[in-house]
Parts: sequence; structure tokens; C-alpha cells
Amino acid sequence: MPIPSRVVSPSLVLSLMFLAGTTVSLQGCIPLFAAGAAAGTGALIAEDRRTSGTYLDDEGIELKVVSRVGEKFKDNTHVNATSYNKVVLLTGEVATADAKSEVGAMAAAVPGVRFVVNELAVGNVTTLTQRSGDTYTTTRVKTRFIDGSRFQANHVKVVTEAGIVYLMGIVKRTEAKAAGELASGVSGVKKVVQVFEFLD
Repeated sequence: MPIPSRVVSPSLVLSLMFLAGTTVSLQGCIPLFAAGAAAGTGALIAEDRRTSGTYLDDEGIELKVVSRVGEKFKDNTHVNATSYNKVVLLTGEVATADAKSEVGAMAAAVPGVRFVVNELAVGNVTTLTQRSGDTYTTTRVKTRFIDGSRFQANHVKVVTEAGIVYLMGIVKRTEAKAAGELASGVSGVKKVVQVFEFLD
């Protein structure tokens, strides 16, 4: 039975993985870590279809959205914000429909945001075990992209929440189709949601 799939289509047919902060506290290791991170970021930017400015803006947008939501909603909320080409995808869980709308408005109010795709679920917050499973699913989808060799894997960002896989990026329609097919073939994936901006 095929995995359900849909395409989110804002005005331009727009398409983190949530960034989990890691603190390095080993004395004497931070400069090396920072230099390595900077070199890694430079390589990622060079291969990205976004401009370097937009790439960095997206990282800033994600941090601002998560920070603002964290200040406002402390309990019964798990919100991830993924920004790609200044389009923000919201995933996770909130307690009420009003909270979902408010988080969406907060994200839209962050300077530079072009559009918000609000996929927040109203219900109980997922467990750490469920989130670990989602992280594993994201890894498996990315591995399938690399093994499939049908497009450059780093042109598609993958986010998984509660078994639903979201695909973001600036892609050709053939790449979007290939990404959807490959992602839907990973066991455990409940649905694939494409949040793309098309080049053609």
C-alpha cells in the first residue's frame, strides 16, 4: 500500500532537522571544535542552492522562533522550527488549537520570514523515545537519498515528526518526485509532505 504524500503549495509552490544545541565543555577543545564547525559550515554553504546570506539567515530564523516560543510556552509544548529559504516549517505538538495559531503567528512575525507552514499537531507531547525514532528515520531517509543517486542529497532537507517525513529545498520537479518516492520507501514512514520551492 503506497505511503500517503502531499505537496504544500504556497504562492510560489514553496517547500532539521531541528537544530539541537550541543555544548562542548572540555577545556582546550573549543577552539578546535569551533574551527571545525566553521569549516564544515563553509562546505555546506558552498554546495547549497541558497545564497550564503540566506543560509545564515535561515539559521538565525530557526533560533529566534524556537527562543520566542520557548519563552511564551514552557509546558505541554514541543515545537521545532526549520527554515529553508526563509520558509518556516513548524512541527511538534502543542496543547490547544489556539496555541498552534499563536505559534504560527509568532513565527511569521520574525523578521525575514517569507511564509510559515504550520504542521503542529494538537495533542500530547511526544516522548524522547519517539523523537529518537524520528531522528533515526531522518537518517535512513538521507541514506536512501545518497544510495539512490537520483539527485544531490544535500539539496533536500529532511525533517521527521511522529513518523511523518517533511522534505524541504529548492529543487527541480524531477528531484522532488525522486525524493518523495525514496522517502516513502523507508519502513516506518507514515506520510511524506513535500514543502519545496521549484526551479522549473
